[in-house]
Amino acid sequence: MSDANASPDTVHLADITREAYIYFGAGATVILQMANPGVGLGVARHSATLERPLDRLRATMSYVYATTLGTDEERAAVARHVNRAHGPVRSPLYNAFDPDLQLWVAATLYRSAVDLHDLFAGPLSAANEETLYREAWVYGSTLQVRDAQWPPTLQEFQPWWEAQRAGFSVDAEVREYVHQVLKGGSAPWYTRGLLPMQRFVTRGLLPPDLRRDFQLPWSEQDAKHWARFKRWAPRVYWAMPAFLRHLPAHFYLRDLRRRMAKQPSQG
Repeated sequence: MSDANASPDTVHLADITREAYIYFGAGATVILQMANPGVGLGVARHSATLERPLDRLRATMSYVYATTLGTDEERAAVARHVNRAHGPVRSPLYNAFDPDLQLWVAATLYRSAVDLHDLFAGPLSAANEETLYREAWVYGSTLQVRDAQWPPTLQEFQPWWEAQRAGFSVDAEVREYVHQVLKGGSAPWYTRGLLPMQRFVTRGLLPPDLRRDFQLPWSEQDAKHWARFKRWAPRVYWAMPAFLRHLPAHFYLRDLRRRMAKQPSQG
């Protein structure tokens, strides 16, 4: 990825995920995922996010970085970890191994990558959109999603996405859980100064109907602040040196590799 606020000739999924700006999209991506009732109830009833938010962040980012920046061995290792974590997440209403639920999660990770690239680096070219769409399938194929489930072309993805969203309804239990997550749960004191900005960007990135369904406020003043954020945040971000922008990716990948080195070899 170029240090300038412009797209290079070819943009790959890895070029986006190694950039620290993806963290701005974490909250909105989670809410998009939880708009699916099965995902939402599964997370609200089983996730440790409120009690151990940094551990949950570590697990999520290890998955994102391993699937997009890691080796085949690292993808396999993180898939085993996710499968173990998914074991207890089941009820008559949801099952974490349900390929349809996993497909939706994969789709939200793809959409988040596109939205954040648009915000921080500008719109993708048609060719880069196709490249990114093909590469994003790794989010599902690493787990239980079958190849035939991913809409075969980018043109078919959009109506599929809209049809999925049209069929969702937000459960009160899920809504309350999201509000608690946005408050920070048991986040350590040294992260709490970042929470107001994260909440604001989360609300800004969400489509208006989801803000309404999750009862997240949005005023004319918020819209003005959001316009300023979109104008200035990319300029500030690209002024940072690359080693700082890529530091979270290096940190979590190094952490994953250290943990893998301590585990017995998987034959």
